[in-house]
Amino acid sequence: MDKDRVKGAINDAAGRAKRQVGEWTGNANAQVEGAAQQVKGKAQKAWGEIKDATRDAKADAEREHEKERERQEADRQQEHEHSGHRH
Repeated sequence: MDKDRVKGAINDAAGRAKRQVGEWTGNANAQVEGAAQQVKGKAQKAWGEIKDATRDAKADAEREHEKERERQEADRQQEHEHSGHRH
């Protein structure tokens, strides 16, 4: 899991708490700061999710590429054996 996802979740929760306390106490400044921190946290989380998805997609593509190379090599060996050129 990407560190931005973790930091984002923490900022989102902290902002939500700060906003809620501001609502309970009537402190408009705390409400605004809390809402801004929540937005920052949600953006961080989204960025971390994008980075994780990109990393996962790259790893999947690399695995598929390796499988394809192995299939091609097996096909070449099988073709070579069927052509009567065994070594």
